[in-house]
Amino acid sequence: MLSIALPKGSLEEQTLLLFSQADMEVKKSSRAYNPEIDDPRITRAKILRPQEIPLYVQDGHFDLGISGHDWVRESGADVVEVAELPYAKTGAGVVHMVLAVPEDSPVQSAKDIAPGSNITTEFPKVTKQFFDDLGIKVKVHFSYGATEAKVPELMDALVDLTETGSTLRRNGLRIADTILTSTTRLFASKEAWADPEKRSAIEEVRTLLLGVIEARGRVLISMNVPEAKLEALVA
Repeated sequence: MLSIALPKGSLEEQTLLLFSQADMEVKKSSRAYNPEIDDPRITRAKILRPQEIPLYVQDGHFDLGISGHDWVRESGADVVEVAELPYAKTGAGVVHMVLAVPEDSPVQSAKDIAPGSNITTEFPKVTKQFFDDLGIKVKVHFSYGATEAKVPELMDALVDLTETGSTLRRNGLRIADTILTSTTRLFASKEAWADPEKRSAIEEVRTLLLGVIEARGRVLISMNVPEAKLEALVA
């Protein structure tokens, strides 16, 4: 019934763990990008880069997708947020999209960035909008990776994601401002959300995933129960 796009890369391991703990194991085979999910509600799954997933869901290629809120914002995808799933590549938590400058820079916040400054980032749309809202005209340069290596020799500052800021500090940079806080999100296409049968299945999947997250740090018991005794057990 449902098709879903799962994130490859830094979110992949925690996503697969979450689905496994929710009793929806993602089974990989030789076709690593096309796994099977052991759940009758999900008939098709694909593992893709999280940057691409929001627009693929928007365009109806998938009913559901999982990606960071940062990539939903950057892509501008028009999707329905179904649930916040607060986990990141190292476990529970959030990531921050930050403005970082050299350690000895006089910049103390984004408002101190001089007009015409060169900013490198993998999030050019969000970065441009952020500085446009501040009324500061900067030059935003798309980064293909190793963003922190370009400051200060090539760029004046960067905008990047961080969980702890340790990588930035190791490269002689410090956080001057936070642009947004991001968590992993489960989202749906508008068409799937408007379909009563699919929406019911989506809400069941959401319940299973959130149940696991809410149970973390507590005792989680999984059991098989005869249907005739279920009501008595719940009571």
